[in-house]
Amino acid sequence: MSPILRVKSPGLHTTVQDLGRDGFADVGVPPSGALDAVGLRLANALLGNRPDAAALEVLVGGPELEVIAESAHVAFVGGTAGISVQDAHHRSIAAGRSVHVKRGDVVKIGMIAGSSCGYLALEGGIGVPRVLGSASTYTRGTLGGFEGRALRAGDVLHGAETEPAGEELELATPLESEFDAPIRIVLGPQDDHFTQDAIAAFLAGVYIVSAQADRMGFRLEGPVLAHTRGYNIVSDGIVSGSIQVPGSGQPIVLMRDYQTIGGYPKIATVISPDISRLGRRSAGAKVRFARVSRDEAEAVYRDEEAFIAERIKALRPARDEASLNIEALYDENLIGGIVSARE
Repeated sequence: MSPILRVKSPGLHTTVQDLGRDGFADVGVPPSGALDAVGLRLANALLGNRPDAAALEVLVGGPELEVIAESAHVAFVGGTAGISVQDAHHRSIAAGRSVHVKRGDVVKIGMIAGSSCGYLALEGGIGVPRVLGSASTYTRGTLGGFEGRALRAGDVLHGAETEPAGEELELATPLESEFDAPIRIVLGPQDDHFTQDAIAAFLAGVYIVSAQADRMGFRLEGPVLAHTRGYNIVSDGIVSGSIQVPGSGQPIVLMRDYQTIGGYPKIATVISPDISRLGRRSAGAKVRFARVSRDEAEAVYRDEEAFIAERIKALRPARDEASLNIEALYDENLIGGIVSARE
């Protein structure tokens, strides 16, 4: 692995993430990993990486990264704004495509329009030590990723130095944020701790993602959910997508850095494909829930995997960014009655 990128500015919260570490909840270690696993997998696919290769997760506002290798190959997936490459041409690169960069270029990710998170992948993956089998960062435990923390100015990221040869790739269609789609849930395991009116309100209501949302959990604001017998239970296990309801009656969806046990009743669990859909929503976004059965949830998972595979199969050579041909415009009839701008 060679030094590839130097962090000039770290952005709001930029961490190294892969698809997470499973199997350690019994010792208090959550999986961590990408909030939007679909976005991460597609960014890696654009570079021919393994699906679980480590990449940078960018939340809300992104970093500025200077290329310090002779050349590198990167791809960004997330939102609609894309990235800019500050070189001799100051290129704007759309989200959902790969690009070669060279020494001295600065890759800049601004505010991520149309999503709360995005993924900057590096060909071959970002080289950090694997901890408990994963490169993902768990900042609360100072575990994994780049020294167990978010990036800081001056950090140097290692990876594989690549030659600027071959075609760049792009997604055939953009990755949709799906903000209008309901988040599908399976009721339980403690839905019997809530009144029937509360369950009805939960399924019919509209919630807003609170400003307190983070990688540990998304606090929601909306219809208050009444408990039938108090809001404390004997602490038990939690998974990604568990929806706890504390004494305030306002639900909290536990995300990738969740605490592994908790003592509030859980009204429902978000199905795994929809954790990525929820992860793309930032503070102020609306959330509606739709109930599905366990069998339906498993069918959705299979369909989602098939859909991702089709998207990867449909990757195509990237089209050059359209440029404005002033000479051609001079000779076009842009306004009725005018034949040529040269006459």
